[in-house]
Amino acid sequence: MRPDVLAYYFPHWHADERDAAWISPGFTEWELVQNAVPRFPGHRQPRVPALGHRDESDPVVMESEVRLARDHGIDGFIFDFYWYDDGPYLQSALDRGFLGRTLDGSPFRFALMWANHDLMDVYPLPAPTSRTRPRLLRPGAVGRDAFDAMADHIVATYFSRPDYYTVAGRPFFSLYELGTFVAAMGGVDAAADALRSLDAKARRAGLPGVHLDVVVWGAGVLPNHVTIDRPAQLLQALPVASTSSYTWMHHVDLATHPFPVGDWDRVREEAFDHYRAYPGELSLPFLPNISVGWDSSPRTSPDGPWENNPGYGWTPVFECSSASIAKAAADATELLAAQPDAPPIVTVNAWNEWTEGSYLLPDTDRGTELLRALAAAFPR
Repeated sequence: MRPDVLAYYFPHWHADERDAAWISPGFTEWELVQNAVPRFPGHRQPRVPALGHRDESDPVVMESEVRLARDHGIDGFIFDFYWYDDGPYLQSALDRGFLGRTLDGSPFRFALMWANHDLMDVYPLPAPTSRTRPRLLRPGAVGRDAFDAMADHIVATYFSRPDYYTVAGRPFFSLYELGTFVAAMGGVDAAADALRSLDAKARRAGLPGVHLDVVVWGAGVLPNHVTIDRPAQLLQALPVASTSSYTWMHHVDLATHPFPVGDWDRVREEAFDHYRAYPGELSLPFLPNISVGWDSSPRTSPDGPWENNPGYGWTPVFECSSASIAKAAADATELLAAQPDAPPIVTVNAWNEWTEGSYLLPDTDRGTELLRALAAAFPR
């Protein structure tokens, strides 16, 4: 059976009033894309989007991206969703762009992944020689009141929409940082109660509950990420329906990879070694991920030397090929087949993470090469 292919959507390509106060008026990460420089001979920077530096909050722009995604085997976007103690951030890509577009009747769905990590000023990171930690813009840990406000909002605004992605009728909702969430709630029991309250809100809205997915990962690649290494006991104490991965980079030890250019197929092999173990170790279904490259150099200051320092944000550069996507698709299909109770979902990182070098959108060097490879791997 063909799985549903859901691509993560990173919504930082439109102006937001918070960014105007924190960084500069009108700031978007297109500024980092444009200012990127080669850090070593042969480094493919700056990346130039073939469609231009577009405003994703424009419904016409978003509809063109939806059509491009749908035409290349993608069934929906999982939006990185930001909600802090004082409310939402970067909502216009979804609220104005995606939900405001004119529908043509063809199915294309969306879901949310609550990106509840600390928001650090990586726009860009300071030079590594200073060892200055990046500025904290908003903490990812939010209390119960803020969580309940978010739950009320997403149930009322998103979950009941006919284009919201569901598993057995239940809206799919993913949680990015489990450790941060549990700590912010005040412990496991309080975290379980908060999640049960979200499910109850969905049921009161006429839905059969919530399909709660939790992103599991090992080593972080950005400052201040809180991770839990294979949290089987914690997951069993919470109403979790599935587990997933945001990117292969969270499952490899970058210190063992060559710098500045690494082997993406080796990353794939190491990530899938973990993926195959997770269903048994966690006693929960695991949704495999296909990642399409990595280069976070646009988020680092060009003022200092380029050095191997993954814990600070300087990592090797990995280029993805069509062959790598084909191999990953085969691995993902095999892993799902080994889990008869798992939802038939493959995630992709990412549709548009330009400043992490992980994007399917065409650039002027490679065009639609990766999109065409994904479409060939999952034909309809």
